[in-house]
Amino acid sequence: MDSVNIYAQNETARIVVGFLIFAVAVTAVVILYRYVTRKLARRARRTQGLFDDFVIDVLRMPFLLLLIWIMFRIFSQTVFYDTRYFGAMNHAIEILVIVTIGWILIKLTRILFYVLEKKLDAKADKDMQVRGSLTKMKIFERMIAGLIVVVVVAVCLMTFDKIRAVGVSLLTSAGIAGIIVGFAAQKSLGMILAGIQLAITQPIRLDDSVIVEGEMGVIEEIKLTYVVVRLWDQRRLILPVTYFLEKPFQNWTINSAQLLGTVYLYLDYGMPLEALRRETERILRDHPKWDGRASNVQVTDMKERYMEVRVLFSSSDSGSRWDLSVDVREKLLKFLQDNYPDCFVRTRIMDVGPAAKDGSAGA
Repeated sequence: MDSVNIYAQNETARIVVGFLIFAVAVTAVVILYRYVTRKLARRARRTQGLFDDFVIDVLRMPFLLLLIWIMFRIFSQTVFYDTRYFGAMNHAIEILVIVTIGWILIKLTRILFYVLEKKLDAKADKDMQVRGSLTKMKIFERMIAGLIVVVVVAVCLMTFDKIRAVGVSLLTSAGIAGIIVGFAAQKSLGMILAGIQLAITQPIRLDDSVIVEGEMGVIEEIKLTYVVVRLWDQRRLILPVTYFLEKPFQNWTINSAQLLGTVYLYLDYGMPLEALRRETERILRDHPKWDGRASNVQVTDMKERYMEVRVLFSSSDSGSRWDLSVDVREKLLKFLQDNYPDCFVRTRIMDVGPAAKDGSAGA
């Protein structure tokens, strides 16, 4: 009985023993929780849809944090209720639950937008409306997540009395504080507003083919403050969202993914154009990436030593256009090498002969 009274009166011993019990209990719960989630994940992988896999993956950590908060609450009320650390522990529990709720809200937002995205065909490269909707959803998802983070941090800070007093004092001088914050956050707010404007006006969308800074690429990601452009050689070009609102750039797929491709040939004047036209039609007709909309062979310029011939064709998107251009160029080059090797650009040197030289001299 005396040992029990000593334990009850010894605050330090009770705290140490309580934390040891809490650590053991948390370890057991984490092991059990991981076992259960793995079972659920294996069962979800056996289903046809990916929604259950996504939900389990997204909510795994927030719900574990919620379980730890519940256990922390129970131990604080039963073990530390009359200690000098009880107030601080309650404060920590309050902050933990606020963070947990915010985290769960962010994850639920991701699930909501995941469901909305799955209703659209994310692979429909030719559907402008689908890509526009996906672009808006990506930007607004990040905006909502950012707003939740700001609210959670603000609520956590307001749980501290001293910080709340500082907030009240700042509100009394809102004019000066507003001016200072306005100048300090002008660029950041401008970037955020530019991101919102980009989502509404949509000069670019996901998977758009663009030329920026002299580089050809595809819009891979649109964040709230910057855009990731995947270049043709797999490099990534990071640009602020204001770039696409303030500087000129080329968007090849803003209205339609269909494009025209060209190949230029520089040939001698002896090249028969009808043979070149027939070969071009044959190459395009047998090529899977030609969409059949357009094909043409025209002489677009004449120089002293050669003529410029433009081969024009159509394709369904920028990727097909590039592959088709390369194939047409290579096959026409082989056709000319095999059939008309003398029709490449040549420099002619004519020997006028001695008689012509004497005649010209006599004249």
